[in-house]
Amino acid sequence: MTNDASLPADMNTLVMERDVQGWQGVFRTNPAFHLVLAFFVGIVAGLGAVAFRRLIGLMHNAFFFGQISSRFDDLQHSAASFWGLGVVLVPVFGGLVVVWLVRTFAPEAKGHGVPEVMDAIYYGSGVIRPVVVLVKALASSISIGSGGSVGREGPIIQIGAAFGSSLAQWLRLQEWQRLGLIAAGAGAGIAATFNTPVGGILFAIELMLVEVSARTLVPVMIATGTAAFVSRLFLGDYPSFIISQHMIDRTMHQSAGAYAAYVLLGLLAGGAGLLFTSSLYWTEDRFERWIKNPYARHAAGMLGVGLVIYFMITFTGHYYVEGVGYATVQDVLDGLITHPGFLLLLLLLKILTFSVTLGSGGSGGVFSPALYVGAVLGGLYAVIANHLLPGIGVSMTIAAALGMAGMVAASTGAAVTGAVMIFEMTSDYHIIIPLIIVASLAFGVRRLITRETIYTRKLIRRGHFIPEARHSNLYLMRPAGEFIETPLIRVKGSRTLADIAVLLHRGREIPHILVLEGTQPRAVLTAPRVRELLRHRQSSTPIENFASEEWFSVPVDCQIYDLVARFRATHQECALLCRIDPPEHHEDVIAIVTIEDVLAYTSLPMRLLRPHAAQ
Repeated sequence: MTNDASLPADMNTLVMERDVQGWQGVFRTNPAFHLVLAFFVGIVAGLGAVAFRRLIGLMHNAFFFGQISSRFDDLQHSAASFWGLGVVLVPVFGGLVVVWLVRTFAPEAKGHGVPEVMDAIYYGSGVIRPVVVLVKALASSISIGSGGSVGREGPIIQIGAAFGSSLAQWLRLQEWQRLGLIAAGAGAGIAATFNTPVGGILFAIELMLVEVSARTLVPVMIATGTAAFVSRLFLGDYPSFIISQHMIDRTMHQSAGAYAAYVLLGLLAGGAGLLFTSSLYWTEDRFERWIKNPYARHAAGMLGVGLVIYFMITFTGHYYVEGVGYATVQDVLDGLITHPGFLLLLLLLKILTFSVTLGSGGSGGVFSPALYVGAVLGGLYAVIANHLLPGIGVSMTIAAALGMAGMVAASTGAAVTGAVMIFEMTSDYHIIIPLIIVASLAFGVRRLITRETIYTRKLIRRGHFIPEARHSNLYLMRPAGEFIETPLIRVKGSRTLADIAVLLHRGREIPHILVLEGTQPRAVLTAPRVRELLRHRQSSTPIENFASEEWFSVPVDCQIYDLVARFRATHQECALLCRIDPPEHHEDVIAIVTIEDVLAYTSLPMRLLRPHAAQ
């Protein structure tokens, strides 16, 4: 059957769909076959995790010792390199190779991987190029192996997701199946990396799945379970970190004072998560502004990392902050590092080297650095708490484990994943209540200040908004005025960005701006645009030069369903919610609502609100 030019476009699409014949056409509609595909995705993700860890060992031994060997125990500190002072240049050389690989073959391999997967899900119809698998594995293993202060889980997530996407494209599966296999591959990568199958499932649910139902969740479960099993076959059934049974038993006898201390730890972890995220993007902005050439940019950043690790090995005997840093995390869990000043130094240096490695153009994950910072923060907190209140009985090991969960929750937004993964790592049911306290409070502190996570901030800076939740269509029937979150300020068009910056010192959240001409609304400036302009410091320019006059007005009781229809019909991105429609005075305007605001509330795909964006 072939397409007929005389048929309407929608009929052509129908013909193309029915033209899939043979075994592909039979299997794409078979639910059992979809589960078999998830099984294969799990196998590949598990094998990919094993191979990637071996590759990191191979690169580390080659760069630091000139040896061809993949043997590497990440819970043990690496021996000093025979290069001596020359170790400063090892990260530089590795970084140059990484930039060449990324720029030549796959720009998507730059950075920490997870945002690219999320971008493909929400803005790319689930299409990830197969070449990303190879380039991401090579670039990230070189970055980590040569001393870059990043994690290994982001690349494995991207590898698993890319295989799921490639398999679905080859079989010409429907889009929901393709997106489901991507989420299955991502969750399987987490499960295989940390030996946490339940954590992998929750990671896929919290961050990857656009639809949570039996038809999407069961494949994720199959893939994560399979990946964890494959990983255990080759690497053994061991947790990522070792916590002694003695320390686990202590969680059975926590005092009320200790639980009160965990509340404060959760709040501190939330603040640390914000610092962790902000430092990465602040560093990235500065590198891009100061050094235009990508090779020179990353070489300069990795030279700084090289100097730090040389300083550490010279004066402390260990590199401490290079690579994934699991050996340092294990030291904190074992109570081997107890000096508060040194713990604070490790925390700050890890944030610095992590931000510089990724911000200057490296490739690697953010999950492991978040665990590192959380463990050191928890250990530091326990030392100080026990010094100030000797009878409180806060275990350094337990506080470090809780700090890891809190940092994951605050930085990535995966609060349930963080808590459950630490639970799986400790195999201690009694720690679950402290985990709930710390992870939820850390997440709450971050969410109170900003809804952007370390993953979504990168995409928002591209103009790609990622929904925070999945809702039923019930929410489409609610009045649009019920989901107003972003504040509104009204200013004259002659006001400058400097004036706006002064106004924002009084509040914590960037507002939408309604630009006035006399008493009438004239133009709008959305919160993301305000944030972008303030970042570039164009402070002396009147805001009317940046504002958009493309908007429409709707009554404040307009249903979200109707608001979505207006967005689609007008192809505009801003709506004024008004007491009187059309507004007769600027005071009739209750709020400004953008496409991004609607997406945040309804979790609708961008293509539904912007039909032309899919072209």
